[in-house]
Amino acid sequence: MRDDLAGGEGFLREYWYVAGRSEDFDASPTALTILGEPIVVFRGAQGEPIVLEDACPHRKLPLSRGTVSGSTVICGYHGLTFDGSGACVAAPTQPDSVPSRARVRAYPAVDRWGFVWVWTGAGTADPADIIDIPQFDNPEWGRTPKGALEMGCHYLYITDNLLDPSHVAWVHLTSFAGAGTDNRPLEIDVTEDGVTVSRWIPDEPAPPYYAAMLPFGPTCDRKQHYEMRLPSTALNLSVYTPSGEGGGHRPLSPNAFLNINYNFITPVDATRTRYFWFQHRNMHADDTALSQRMFDGAVMAFNEDKDVLERVQAGMAGRTSPYLNLGLDAGAMRFRAMVARGIAAEAAAAPRGHPDRA
Repeated sequence: MRDDLAGGEGFLREYWYVAGRSEDFDASPTALTILGEPIVVFRGAQGEPIVLEDACPHRKLPLSRGTVSGSTVICGYHGLTFDGSGACVAAPTQPDSVPSRARVRAYPAVDRWGFVWVWTGAGTADPADIIDIPQFDNPEWGRTPKGALEMGCHYLYITDNLLDPSHVAWVHLTSFAGAGTDNRPLEIDVTEDGVTVSRWIPDEPAPPYYAAMLPFGPTCDRKQHYEMRLPSTALNLSVYTPSGEGGGHRPLSPNAFLNINYNFITPVDATRTRYFWFQHRNMHADDTALSQRMFDGAVMAFNEDKDVLERVQAGMAGRTSPYLNLGLDAGAMRFRAMVARGIAAEAAAAPRGHPDRA
């Protein structure tokens, strides 16, 4: 039987991942799993996000079963209390002898762009490495609500999908599909930290999802830009211009409508993923009804992806015959190879005895 697709063994850990939307967390402990590691997330006395290993070192009761006091969490078994650094600061059953080895792993965490980001690596965490969103605070740009979706598949099946502009012609018939999305040639660009698959589709009607938003028509030039950055952040840029004003050989038209779908893909384990997103557009900034319609349309479309990809997960896991790749998979396979090389490099750099070193 042919080997599994590249990149599926292990995870990239020296990166920031989204744990959830900022509003998902308060001063109560929330249990999550990221990259196969159980964590507990809560907000401290100043509202700061705190992320710890979800296991008291005494008998491994999840700290998420405990209570939060200020910027500490108290184990629900014997009251061992841990601060945001993971240090045990109180042991009620032996108040004069706090165990020096009573420590849990602390994960650096920050609020940014309306999400809580968690650093899962052993190296130094630099918040500057979190993706930049240049127009985030620009009042001339509109934003949709933030979405969150649980998907029962390996995260790389989602990245495969997000580097495949062609699937919209079959999976998203009533939303993102449109003329030229099935067979127009694709361009692939590879950088140090990502892969972009793109194409211009000239002088065709806009797909249903976008048609009513455009101040021009009935045909337009359309660019599909599907970009995936390590470890698993996708930027799907949709560009629409009046017919004749698009194309990669000319500067961006001043009449262009841009919509950027920011997708943050967080592996839970080998078969489960959390998917977060929001959309950002350069027109109709104050149209909240449009933002809600866009959000509702994206939820519908991403649930269509969910249905397909969960069946892909089951089909690939239980396959009894070989799979094959198509030409449309070229970008996804390059990204998977990039992930596989990164995982191997992290394993080689890990100190002896580190759990990620074979």
